[in-house]
Amino acid sequence: MMITAGSRLNSLCYEFFIEFARYEFCLKMTGFTQGDGAAKANWDRYAAEVEDIVASPGTTELAGAIDYILSHPPKKQIVRNGELAWDESPVQSTSKAQLVLLLIRRIRNNLFHGGKFNGRWFEPERSELLMHHALIILKACAMNHAGVSEAYNCMDVSL
Repeated sequence: MMITAGSRLNSLCYEFFIEFARYEFCLKMTGFTQGDGAAKANWDRYAAEVEDIVASPGTTELAGAIDYILSHPPKKQIVRNGELAWDESPVQSTSKAQLVLLLIRRIRNNLFHGGKFNGRWFEPERSELLMHHALIILKACAMNHAGVSEAYNCMDVSL
C-alpha cells in the first residue's frame, strides 16, 4: 500500500492533536490553570517556566524548530468585511517562550477550527512543517519541565 502525502499529513495532524490534548491535560493537572471556573490551561504561566528551554535550546533540532516557527509564524484566521481572511499582524508577547507557545496554539486553532482543512489540505507543505516543528517544541518543553514530565508519565488519570 502506497502512503500518499495526504495520508502522511493526516497522520501527522492526528499526532499533533493527540499531543496537544495530552499537553493541555498535563498543564491543568500540574496546576497551570486560569483559576476557578472553566478548566483552561494557563499557557503564559507555563511559558515563564520553560523560557530557558526556548531561549537556549539544548539541541540543534529544537533550535531549528523554534527558528522555523518564529520565522514562518502561522497566521490568524479572521473575518474582514464579511469574508474569511488571514491576519499577518505580528504577535505581541513578553517572552520568546510565550510567543512560541502562542504560535503553537494558533497552529492548533487553525487546524481545529477549519482554517487549514476542508476535506483537503490548504498549503499542505506549510501545514506539515508547522505541525512537525510544533511537536518537537512541545515534546522538548514537556521532557524538560519536571511537573509536566511527571504528568506525561502518569498512568492514573482518574479525577
